[in-house]
Amino acid sequence: MVPKSILSAGVLLVLTGCNLTPKYTRPAAPVPETWPEGGGKPDAADIHWQDYFTNPGMQSVIKLALANNRDLRIAALNVEKMQAAYRIQRADLLPNAGVMGNGNKYRLPEKMNGGTATLKEQDSVNVGIMSWEIDFFGRIRSLKHRALNQYLATEQARVSAQISLVATVAQGYLLYATDCDNLQLAQATFESQKAYYELIRKSRELGVASELELRQTQSQMDSARSDVAKFRGLVATDQHALDLLVGAPVPPELLPKGLDGTGELKDISAGLSSAVLFGRPDILNAEYQLKAAYGSIGAARAAFFPRISLTAGVGTMSPDFSNLFSSGTRTWSFTPQIVAPLFAGGSLLANLKVSKLDRDIAVAQYEKAIQTGFREVADGLVRRSSLVEQLDAQRSLVEALDASYHLSEIRYKEGLDGYLGVLVAQRSLYGAQQGLAATRLACQTNQITLYKALGGRL
Repeated sequence: MVPKSILSAGVLLVLTGCNLTPKYTRPAAPVPETWPEGGGKPDAADIHWQDYFTNPGMQSVIKLALANNRDLRIAALNVEKMQAAYRIQRADLLPNAGVMGNGNKYRLPEKMNGGTATLKEQDSVNVGIMSWEIDFFGRIRSLKHRALNQYLATEQARVSAQISLVATVAQGYLLYATDCDNLQLAQATFESQKAYYELIRKSRELGVASELELRQTQSQMDSARSDVAKFRGLVATDQHALDLLVGAPVPPELLPKGLDGTGELKDISAGLSSAVLFGRPDILNAEYQLKAAYGSIGAARAAFFPRISLTAGVGTMSPDFSNLFSSGTRTWSFTPQIVAPLFAGGSLLANLKVSKLDRDIAVAQYEKAIQTGFREVADGLVRRSSLVEQLDAQRSLVEALDASYHLSEIRYKEGLDGYLGVLVAQRSLYGAQQGLAATRLACQTNQITLYKALGGRL
C-alpha cells in the first residue's frame, strides 16, 4: 500500500497551493453615468419579449424562429462544446485512476544465462493513479478558470444571438407588413388612374379632352403600375427573408396583411442610469472573455515553477500468469516526478507577455463594447423623439393632401380646372402616403432597436 503520510502530503499540497492568477477588477465604464435623455417608462431589461411584441402572428413567427433558426442552433451547439471543454479542463484537477495489466515474455540468450537459453515471463496487474499533476502553483486551476469564463462567454453569445434573432424577425415581420400596405396603396392608385385614363381616352375620342391630358394620365397610370410590380416583388423577397430567419416556410395565416394588423409595441425607456448596459449579453460576453484572459496570465506565471506529478498503484506481480493472484505476489509503487524549467529560450517570458497583452486587448474590447452599447441606446432615444414628431407631421400632411386631392377632383368634374391639377394632387398624396408608411415602419423599427440595445429579456 502507498504510505498514508505520502498521500496526506500530496493532498496538503493541493489544498495549500498558491494561485498566481491576478485578481480581477472590472474596468471603469468609459461612458457617462446617465443617458442623453431619460423617461419614466418601463426598462427594456424588465420586459419579456412576449409582453413587448404582443401581436399573436408575430409571436408565433418568433417562436418558430427560436426553434428552427440554424444560426441559433450553431450558437447553442457552441455552448455545449465549450461546456464539454470546461469539464475536460476541470477533470485535470482530479487523479486519473485506472486498472493496468501487463504481460512480458522474452528469451534470455545463452551468454546471459550461463550458457543455457531460457524463456522468462512476468505478469502484473495494478490499480491506482495513472497520472496526477498536483496543482501546487495553480496552473490547472488557472486553465479551469479560463475555460469556465470562455464557456460563460459562449453562453452569453447564445443569449445575444437569441435577442438579435427576436429583433430581426420582428423587423422583418413589420417590413413585410409595410410593403403589403405599399402594394395595396399602389394597386388602389393604379385602379384609380386606370379609371381616369379610360374616361379621358373616351373624352379624347369625342374631341373633348386634349392629347396632353391623355398622355399625362397614361404616365401616371404606368407609374402606378410599375410600383405595383415593384412592391409585389418586395413582398415576395420579404417573405423569403422571413423564411430564412425562421428556418422553414412561414405559414400564410401567420403573415400580416398590413401594419394596422400588427398592433402597437410597448413603449420603453433606458431608465436613468447607463449601468443597465452591464446586463447586455454582448457586454457580459466581453467581460467573461476578459476574465478568461486573467486565467491565461495565471497559467503563464505558473509555467515558471516546477510541475509536480505522481503515479501510484497497488497490485500483484508473478513470474507466471497462473500464480498472479496467489499469496506473496502483492506489490505497490509510488513514483513522484518534479519537472522544473531551467532554460526555455525566453519562451516562458514571451508567453507571459502574450497573455498580458491578450488581457489588455480584452480590456479594450470590453470598453469598446460598452461604448458601442451606449451609443446605440443614446441614438435610439434621440431618434425616437424625432420620429414621434415626424410621424405626427406626416399624418397631418397626408390629411391635408387628401383634402386637396378631393377638392381638385371636384373642381375638375365641375369644369373649373384642368386634369393637371388632379394629377399633381394625386401624385403628392401618393408620395405622402408612402412616406407615412415608411415613417411608421421607422418608428416601430426604432423601438425594436432600442429594445435590443437595452438588452431586452427573453
